[in-house]
Amino acid sequence: MEIHQLQILRELGALGSAAAVADALNVTPSAVSQHLAALQRGFRTPLTRKDGRRLALTAAGEVLAAAGTEAIDAMAAARSALDAFETLPSGVVTVSGFHSAGQALFGSLIRELSETGSTLTVKLTDEDVAQSDFPALTARYDLVLAHRMEHSDPWPSTGIRSLTLVREPLDVAVAASHALASRDWVEPVDVIDQPWVTSRVGYSPDDVLRAVSALTGRAVDVRHRINDYGAVSAVVAAGEVLGMLPRYTSRSVDDRDIVRLPLRGVSTHRLIDVLARPENLRRRSVRIVVEALERVMTRLKE
Repeated sequence: MEIHQLQILRELGALGSAAAVADALNVTPSAVSQHLAALQRGFRTPLTRKDGRRLALTAAGEVLAAAGTEAIDAMAAARSALDAFETLPSGVVTVSGFHSAGQALFGSLIRELSETGSTLTVKLTDEDVAQSDFPALTARYDLVLAHRMEHSDPWPSTGIRSLTLVREPLDVAVAASHALASRDWVEPVDVIDQPWVTSRVGYSPDDVLRAVSALTGRAVDVRHRINDYGAVSAVVAAGEVLGMLPRYTSRSVDDRDIVRLPLRGVSTHRLIDVLARPENLRRRSVRIVVEALERVMTRLKE
């Protein structure tokens, strides 16, 4: 039993196929299968099982994968002991962010790292996925910027660490010419009978509208489903529909033709979190990027 075999088993539990594990770890699917077979030979109890098209872990496989996570973290701790001798940590840190977080944070993150004299390289990618799909991205990136509604289930605690960057409210957006534009705030009863542009299912704006519908007992008239907040703003400005915009991470949106209104009487807050594998957080370069993200987000709220 070797560390890389345990890592493959853990990633299989998160991703569900040898091909996905191979893509995440930059190896071939046949290599993944060979390592899983070699690991299985050391145990009488099956570690994997077929679940439709997916390859899932058995109960025994889950136990071994959890223990493997601790072993991987311990190895990372040993490496970080040597890393502590470095005064200017370098290396490559990969960061994934959903679209609005990328628009709001990526440029400022690069400037922040440059101004602090860091010699590390950060590689940025946008991954616009539903809330439930963020944890699996930690198999492919050192840091994953993720969002979830405050009232939703927490992120998995096994093999993943999370750090909240900000608690961000979502505001109702209306055209400047709309009858509600002169209000200081609105409640669910004020907006439930209006037509809407919202996100696809599984994203924060749609979650808020579902709560509005549940609270009022009436269905929401959804005309458009758009995830890009710039496009949402443009459609709202045309005057036909209302929209939902996050307060901090959509500040790049042109507000000249729209008005943002706080929505009272229902939970509208989402958490923007950093997700990471525990062994990645042992690296000084990764921790430096996390600290830079915290500073950037603090300034964004001001």
